[in-house]
Amino acid sequence: MNAPILITGGSQRLGLAMAEDLLAQQKPVIITYRRKKPSIDRLIQQGAQVIQADFAESEGITSFIEQLKSTTDTLRAIIHNASDWDKESEDTNPDDLFKKMMQVHANAPYQINLACADMLVNPDGFADIIHMTDYVQEKGSSKHIAYSASKAALHNLTLSFSALLAPKVKVNSIAPALLMFNQGDDEIYKQKALKKSLLENCPGPQEAVKAMNYILSSDYLTGQCLHLNGGRHLK
Repeated sequence: MNAPILITGGSQRLGLAMAEDLLAQQKPVIITYRRKKPSIDRLIQQGAQVIQADFAESEGITSFIEQLKSTTDTLRAIIHNASDWDKESEDTNPDDLFKKMMQVHANAPYQINLACADMLVNPDGFADIIHMTDYVQEKGSSKHIAYSASKAALHNLTLSFSALLAPKVKVNSIAPALLMFNQGDDEIYKQKALKKSLLENCPGPQEAVKAMNYILSSDYLTGQCLHLNGGRHLK
């Protein structure tokens, strides 16, 4: 059997779209989820293996790595998509918030990459690690300061791990801006958000799926970031 592709945070939005696309290609997939959603049962029916994991605590990372290694000896790729969108507020403890954002977006991928590096194999070419970062990794965000800093740290891990794991493993990142609206976003917000990019559109999760498939199929791409932002950086 082919080595599976691990997607952290695969129960919703971009992670779910990537998981379902890979399953449709008849590729084995393992996904992690923090809280069970109806999509989990659907993924299981489609053939995915699932592991409950909460990366907000160090014990959750350690426990997940142990469960993963008891599930498989090899991995074709790791896609770090698990994320949290907490932001600064009057009710938020800055120390707790910063630690949580760095824990989920940087420490968890860091530890998982180190622990699973020897599991990454692809007899037909290169194995892969993909870090799902964010447009704000370079621009920053006054409303999500800790979040932005942690995504910038994840991008930096792309550079370090691409050098460490070459030449057998490619390590790249995908930095989306607006690909999907949230349920409940009103029309005024949507129109304002669309105007932030040159292309003025919201392409949907398939844009991230296309980027994932390009990276997985490439034989000459590592240490790079694919920016999916519709030209937002030029506005």
